[in-house]
Amino acid sequence: MCRVTGKGGVRGGGGREFGWLWAAYGVSAFGTRLAFDAFALIAVLVLDAGPAEVSLLAASGPLAGAVLAVPLGPWVEFRRKRPVMIAADLVRCGVLLSIPLAYALGRLTLGQLLVVSVVVAAADITFNAAAGAFLKGLLTKEQLLVANGRLEATTWTTTMLGPPLGGAAIGWFGAVTTVVADAVSYLLSAGALSAIGGGEHKPVRPAARSRPRAGDLLDGWRYILGSAALRPLFLNTVLVNGLIMATSPLLIVLMVGPLGFAPWQYGLAFAVPCLGGLIGARLSPRLVARFGRHRVLRAAGALRACWPLGLVFVGPGTAGLVLVMVVEFGLITCVGVFNPVLATERLLRTPADRVARTLSAWSASGKATIAALTALWGLLGALLGARAAIGLAGCLLLGTALLLPRTGDGDTEDASPGDDVLRAPTP
Repeated sequence: MCRVTGKGGVRGGGGREFGWLWAAYGVSAFGTRLAFDAFALIAVLVLDAGPAEVSLLAASGPLAGAVLAVPLGPWVEFRRKRPVMIAADLVRCGVLLSIPLAYALGRLTLGQLLVVSVVVAAADITFNAAAGAFLKGLLTKEQLLVANGRLEATTWTTTMLGPPLGGAAIGWFGAVTTVVADAVSYLLSAGALSAIGGGEHKPVRPAARSRPRAGDLLDGWRYILGSAALRPLFLNTVLVNGLIMATSPLLIVLMVGPLGFAPWQYGLAFAVPCLGGLIGARLSPRLVARFGRHRVLRAAGALRACWPLGLVFVGPGTAGLVLVMVVEFGLITCVGVFNPVLATERLLRTPADRVARTLSAWSASGKATIAALTALWGLLGALLGARAAIGLAGCLLLGTALLLPRTGDGDTEDASPGDDVLRAPTP
């Protein structure tokens, strides 16, 4: 087992293993950000798809992928996690490479893009569930926050750098270029995971549960909703993320349409504020050390809901661009603080034999909620106008702070299969 250094680093045998895991996450995250909105761009630039088809592709793919991933959670739970992650990487690499192949043969269709989107979304959820369980078994609970902070910082760094570079690559080399780069990134991720080496203990299914049951599909949700600690965090996070993402298409329409911003200005408005995510992720362990996990979760969780309402007041010109950047910087900084603490709390509150199912259920719920709210807010934008719909989402976000846990029950509890207090009731 590894140990934490005085400066917050992770060293020892687990440090080397986490280093390869971190490298795998970083390279695949950069590939994903490089290919940001690549499917939508290919649909428009190559297949001449209209707004309705692009919206269907954006919403249906992740939603169907989330549904497909539901039965994979119980399957992942009782298997070695590293082979599952490697398999998920190779699946994503393979299906993504089918796009440039079909494009070169002149056989690319919108249906293929939809199928690939579904498979990639399901593999994403499966990979993340296995990675969370692997991380919990790899590090001590004191090291989890440091590790999650590094992963969060990597997310925002790749988000800041990937889309501008991806846009340039598409302009220079064509629409499918970034898809190839994304596929290669998953292949490199699989290689990094393979380099971890060593044996991994195979989880043993309890004797009373020697065979899978249909009810296993709901175990993740049963545990989340039965946990007094996780239930409010789950409801808050799913709703907040859904409302924030639902207004993203409307903001694009508002800024690039009536307000007259160029596409590069829109990209700049969201690339620069990603520095806030990097800052927040670095601050997160220090804030927890001083104030405790529960206080940081409540404060950062409430503050991140306050910023989006400011987007209602965006106007044309430099002042409007600066306003968007300030609002996004504040929002992303709070998210950068909140997410690593949430990820750590979720792992600590979940027994080792439930992690994959819990993370699968959480992620599937998030993707489904984002898809549903994005479709709903598209209708509201058509009826009320983009600015009014953004304002409505901002007002609803202010109320999400009420869903955060009211009181903390300690910052050091760690769930295990025998923790009756933290275990959800079984039916």
